[in-house]
Amino acid sequence: MATKNLIQELKWRGMIQDIMPGTEEQLLKEVTTGYIGFDPTADSLHIGSLVPIMLLIHLQKCGHKPIALVGGATGMVGDPSGKSEERNLLSEDILNHNVACVKKQLEKFLDFDPKKSNAAEMANNYDWFKDFSFLNFIRDVGKYITVNYMMSKDSVKKRLEGDAGMSFTEFTYQLVQGYDFFWLYNNKQCKLQMGGSDQWGNIVTGTEIIRKKSGGEAFAFTCPLMTKADGGKFGKTEKGNIWLDPKKTSTYQFYQFWINAADADAERYIKIFTLLSKEEIDTLLQQHKGNEHQRLLQKKLAEEVTCLVHNKAEYAFAVKASDILFNNDTAEILQQLNEEQLLQVMEGVPTVEFSKASLVAGVDIISFLADTNIFPSKGEAKKMVQSGGVSMNKLKIETTDQLIKTDVLLNGKYLLLQKGKKNYYLVSVV
Repeated sequence: MATKNLIQELKWRGMIQDIMPGTEEQLLKEVTTGYIGFDPTADSLHIGSLVPIMLLIHLQKCGHKPIALVGGATGMVGDPSGKSEERNLLSEDILNHNVACVKKQLEKFLDFDPKKSNAAEMANNYDWFKDFSFLNFIRDVGKYITVNYMMSKDSVKKRLEGDAGMSFTEFTYQLVQGYDFFWLYNNKQCKLQMGGSDQWGNIVTGTEIIRKKSGGEAFAFTCPLMTKADGGKFGKTEKGNIWLDPKKTSTYQFYQFWINAADADAERYIKIFTLLSKEEIDTLLQQHKGNEHQRLLQKKLAEEVTCLVHNKAEYAFAVKASDILFNNDTAEILQQLNEEQLLQVMEGVPTVEFSKASLVAGVDIISFLADTNIFPSKGEAKKMVQSGGVSMNKLKIETTDQLIKTDVLLNGKYLLLQKGKKNYYLVSVV
C-alpha cells in the first residue's frame, strides 16, 4: 500500500493539471511504478527540469517507485510539443555524453538503493530503440494509432497550421514516446506516466498503445507549465538558462534567482520547489503578509532550493556572498573568498584594470581613484573620500593620504572599490 496520497499532496501544491480517470485510485490501491522523461539536449538539467524532478521525489516519498527515463533515442528525433520550430538533431557522441551527465544529476535527488522495494531506477530509451528496425516499428506500433488520432493533438495541429510545417520525423515523435510507455509497462510493470501539460497528447498516446496492444490499463497526470507573474519566461535571465550544474550557473547566481522572486511567484514556487509541509508553508505565508519588505518567503525559498540542488555549505557561501554586496560589515568575509568565489560574487560589477608595477612603491588613494576612472577627477575623488563615501575591500578610506600597495590585494590580484552606497568597481591589478 502507498504510505501517503500522492494526488492530494500534489493538488494543494498546485502541481496537477490534467489527470486520467482512475489515477488516484490506482495510486491508493498499490505501490505503483511511475516515470517521467528527461530531454538530454544539454549536458545539464536546468531549473525547468526541477518540476519533473519534484514529481519523482514526491512519488517516491509517497511509497511508489520512480523511473527517470533519459531520452537517448528521442533526443535524436526532437519533440514538437510547445515548439514552433524543429530542433537541431544531436550526434550520438554528444547525446551519450549528455545522457551520462543528466543521469549523474538525477541520482542526487532520488534514492537508488536496490535494497528498497521502491528504489528509483534510470532508463534510457536508446536501449530498446537501437535495434528496432523501421519496418518492425511501423508494423508493431504504427498500426495501433490512426493518423486521425495523431492529427487531433494540439501540438501537431499548431505546427501544421504554422508556416514552418512539420517534418515526418517530428510527426512520429508521439508514437516513439508512446512506445516508451508501452515498453516500461511490459518490462518494468510501469503503470503511470507524468510530465508537463504540453506532454499530455504524447502521454495519452502511450496509454492508447498499451490498451490496444496488450489490453492493459495505464494512468497519467500532468503538471502545469511554469510561468512568471510578470509574463516573463520562467528559469530564464538575461544570461540565459539557470542550470543545475554549478559550472554553468554558480551557486551564488542560483541563490540570487530565488531570493529575487516576486512575491506572487514566491508564493507558488515555495509549494512546488520545496518539500516543506502545508503547515510550514501556511505559517510562512502568514508571517510574510504585511512584512513583505523582510522577504521571509524568498529567503526560505532560496535556502530550501539551494540546499536541495547544491548543499548546505554552498548555500552558506551564497548567503555570505550576498552580504558582501548588500551589507557593510563584511570585510572579513571578503578576505576569505578564493579567486573563483570572488569572481562569482562580482559578476556584473564593472571591472577596471590597473598596473601592478605602479603599486610596488604605492599610489595615493586620490590618484588611484582618478587613474582608474572611478572618479572623473582628483577633486571629486578627494571630496568623496573626505565625506566618508569611499570604501576599499569593504573598509572605509579614512584619509586622503592613504597609500595603496600590493599587500591590500585580494588573492594578490584584486581590489573592491565602493563609491557611495551602491556603486561597486572591481579593480584587476595586472
